Amino acid sequence: MAFLSERFPLELAEEWDRSGFQLGILGKPCRRVLVALDLELGHLPLLSDVDLVVVHHPLLFRPISEIRTDTPLGEKLRALLAHDVALFALHTPYDVAQGGLGEVLAGFLGLENVRPLLPRGKFLKLVVFVPHGYEDQVAEAMFGAGAGKIGKYGHCSFRTKGIGTFLPEEGARPFLGEIGREERAEEVRLETIVPEEKAEKVVKAMLSAHPYEEVAYDLYPLANEARLHGLGRAGELPEPKPISKILEQFAENLGVPGPKEVVGERKEAQRIALCGGSGGDLIPYAVAFRADLFITGEAGYHRLKEAQESGLTVALFGHAETERPFVRHIASLLREAFPKLEVVEG
Repeated sequence: MAFLSERFPLELAEEWDRSGFQLGILGKPCRRVLVALDLELGHLPLLSDVDLVVVHHPLLFRPISEIRTDTPLGEKLRALLAHDVALFALHTPYDVAQGGLGEVLAGFLGLENVRPLLPRGKFLKLVVFVPHGYEDQVAEAMFGAGAGKIGKYGHCSFRTKGIGTFLPEEGARPFLGEIGREERAEEVRLETIVPEEKAEKVVKAMLSAHPYEEVAYDLYPLANEARLHGLGRAGELPEPKPISKILEQFAENLGVPGPKEVVGERKEAQRIALCGGSGGDLIPYAVAFRADLFITGEAGYHRLKEAQESGLTVALFGHAETERPFVRHIASLLREAFPKLEVVEG
C-alpha cells in the first residue's frame, strides 16, 4: 500500500472520494493480492487464498448505519472479515496522478506532448540554510526525493551565500561552534520547488542529509500550478490520422470491439483528449484545447450536444471499459516491485 500510495498519492483524491485503506490488518504478511476494478460477488470464492484486495472503486463509499449480510455489500464485508483479507482502494488518485490512467490511455495511441486536461496539484517552495560545502549533498538528497523538477528540467535550485548566526546552549551538540558562544558561519541559502504531495518525503531526505543538529528551513505555499497531475489527458499525434483508424487502434488496446457511440462529423484528428470513466464534464476543456477528438467512457446528452456544436467529435467506449486498464497496470507494477508476490487479476 505504501508503494502504491507513493506512485499515486492519496492526497490527490477528490474531496468526495474514499480512496485508501478500508478494511483489514496492516501488519499481516502479504503473499497473494487480488487486483480488480470492483470487488464483485464473483470474487468472493477467491478470498480464502488472498491477503489483500486492491480495487479501483472503493467498497465503502457512503456512510453505512448497519451491516446486513443478506445484501451484496454486507456479503462482501462478511467474506473479507471471515478470511481476514485487507482491502485498499485507489480511485481518483489513480485517475489524476501522473503515470496513472491518463498516461495509460494516451499510450494506447502513442500521443506526444501529453499533459493533463484539467491540471491538479500545487507546488511548494522549500528553503533551507546549509553550511558552505554541504549544499550539494543536501540538494542531491532533495532531488532524489522528488524536488527540483520544473517541466522537463530537473535539479532546479537557487543558491545564495550569506552569514548565519546561532548560539549553542547547554545540552546542544553543535556541528560548528562552542556551547555558550555565538557562532557566525558561512552558509548557503538553498531553495528549490517541491510538489505538495512529495513535501514530507523531501523534507525527511533533506533533514537526513543535513549536518546540523537543528535545521533551519521554510516551506512556502505557491500559486504555481503543478501541471504534473490532473483529470484527463491531451496530446497530439505526429500527423493527422483518420478517426476510424484511431478508434480501431484504441479499441484494440482496450480489448473491446469498438466504441459504443461516436458523435461528430470529423473524419481526421491530430489533437486528441481522453478521460477514463465518466468524462463528459471535461468536454469544455477538450474544446478549449482545440481537440479534434475526445475519447471517454460516457457523457450526458447536453455535453454531447455542446461538443457537436463546437466541432468536437466524441467517442464513448463505456465507463468500466475505459477504467479496466487499471487492473492490468496495477498488477504489472506490483509484480515488478514485489517479485515474490503472487498477483491475481480479477
